[in-house]
Amino acid sequence: MGKIAVLGAGSWGTALSLVLADNNHDVRLWTHRQEQANDINEARENKKYLQNVHLPENIKAYHQMENAIEGVEAIVLVVPTKAIREVCQQLSESLNHQVTLIHATKGIEPGTQKRVSEMIEEELPSHLYKSVVVLSGPSHAEEVGKRHPTTVTVSSSVTEESEIAQDLFINENFRVYTNPDIIGVELGGALKNIIALGAGISDGLDYGDNAKAALMTRGLTEIARLGTSMGANPLTFAGLTGVGDLIVTCTSSHSRNWRAGNMLGKGFPLDTVLEEMGMVVEGVRTTKAAYQLAKQEDIAMPITEGIYNVLFERAKPKDVVDQLMNRGKTSELEDLSHISWKK
Repeated sequence: MGKIAVLGAGSWGTALSLVLADNNHDVRLWTHRQEQANDINEARENKKYLQNVHLPENIKAYHQMENAIEGVEAIVLVVPTKAIREVCQQLSESLNHQVTLIHATKGIEPGTQKRVSEMIEEELPSHLYKSVVVLSGPSHAEEVGKRHPTTVTVSSSVTEESEIAQDLFINENFRVYTNPDIIGVELGGALKNIIALGAGISDGLDYGDNAKAALMTRGLTEIARLGTSMGANPLTFAGLTGVGDLIVTCTSSHSRNWRAGNMLGKGFPLDTVLEEMGMVVEGVRTTKAAYQLAKQEDIAMPITEGIYNVLFERAKPKDVVDQLMNRGKTSELEDLSHISWKK
């Protein structure tokens, strides 16, 4: 089969490498830390990010990017949002042929409010790829690593590029759908992390299942409201990258965003939470970006605003919940009618 580079050796990058290796691809897993590359190659395991998962011999870790991408037919970007531009700049200096370009990062850039595909397009010369493909959906790395049944979606503005990505990844454990709505697929995957922080906060406050169900449902309304204002198909938010990803991220202790929110709900300050996590919590940066977007688009997102106040204005979680519960009366259907459901 083909040679594929996976850029980013965290838990998700490692899990996707395993899927590709199961499909008999020659997988080059790139990390910017030489020590990590050496450890993976020697131990056949990514001990820090995906413990107790054996990595087969057709996964090889690299530290030098030019070696990792030499002769590959596809590149999968799986680095944090904050590293996307820097890694793309490195890639543009080393890549000398056209590839299928896939990213599996869920976030929005604060300040610019750019989606990840837009960041890539700004940093990587267009002759190196036909179109960016997004891979997203309800998919904890820990479960993918155990080859538990998982279903995701790929999306691109060029249908044939989506289909190439689908063929690269799909197997008996990892089912892949296509969806042409790249805006909705990216926004659903990014914005659900905000609601997952809120779900963790609710659980940290010991508010129970009723509160979390309400938070998830009303949170999905906020996601769809902002997403459709930016051109997404509202039906996408009823699919894997919308409600599917929302469910798995809000209800599982595998979720970094839920765990971070849970600590916030128990009273830990944000700096302590992030230090304790030891891994990137994308929902924190995405909350800031979504808050900025909501103001810019004049979109009502009270849950997002409340979580923003907890993260960046030092508001007490219980006070924010009280404010949400005491908002003015409204009709649910009237509220939903503000979303453009027809496409």
